[in-house]
Amino acid sequence: RSCSFTGFSTVQSRKLAKSLSRSSVRSRMSLKSPKAYNSLQKAAVIWDPKPLQVKKIFEALKKGLNEYLEAHQAELDYLSGRHKDTKRNSRLAFYYDLDKQIRTVERYIRKLEFHISKVEELYEAYCIQCRLRDGATNMKHAFSLSPSTKASRESLVELYKNFQECTEDMCFIEGALEVHLGEFHLKMKGLVGFARLCPGDQYEVSVRLGRQKWKLKGKIETDDSQTWDEEEKTFIPNLHEKFEIKVTELRGLATILVGVVTCDSMNFFTTKPQAIVVDITELGTIKLQLEVLW
Repeated sequence: RSCSFTGFSTVQSRKLAKSLSRSSVRSRMSLKSPKAYNSLQKAAVIWDPKPLQVKKIFEALKKGLNEYLEAHQAELDYLSGRHKDTKRNSRLAFYYDLDKQIRTVERYIRKLEFHISKVEELYEAYCIQCRLRDGATNMKHAFSLSPSTKASRESLVELYKNFQECTEDMCFIEGALEVHLGEFHLKMKGLVGFARLCPGDQYEVSVRLGRQKWKLKGKIETDDSQTWDEEEKTFIPNLHEKFEIKVTELRGLATILVGVVTCDSMNFFTTKPQAIVVDITELGTIKLQLEVLW
């Protein structure tokens, strides 16, 4: 059903348009270092926040952080139980060593709790800006269906300004949230190809995540083992980018593309190392095996 604003007074129209106005999120959030927000600068150029993707990453991140919190809480409970037993037995040296361990775990738990609260605070602010942005969009559409008047034109200008501010704030929060995603440590485990891999074959593997890239070369030995010139690499997680994995076979001066695949990183936010096996060819005749630790 179309909406008409013909009966609105100038004051009413302006109040409706300004109902979305608020102080900028950026003025209420402190920045630690401009260098930490490089991803924000890239997002600001694109001006294309992705709420659904941010929601998925937030949920995966919060789940992973809670796993770490539960694991360390269980460790604290275990150490506290031993601490009480040791106190009764009066083994002072062991008692003080346990006491030191307990204090270390307690400090780490407090850091995790603060980390979780900060992530939740950022995402809550992001959702508010997302709702305000959607509201501005709906109101712009409603005003566009009404007869053009001076009041409606002024309201549209104000709504467009609010829409731009919400978009800018969402991009800012995305950049701030990326700072809290931690690191992915990738370990090369080798290619799996059964009959496709022969002694003497040489391969080049390229792993890319946004602007980050890892390129390494490997060779199939006579005993079917594999040697790689580099085995580990650290990547900084990105809200929007997926891992792109490219494998080429090196034959003298020529290179033959084996396959290119993409891999989402949402399942990597967990306490345990993840063994990732990726089909490089369409039929899965050659696979790449990686281990990812967050």
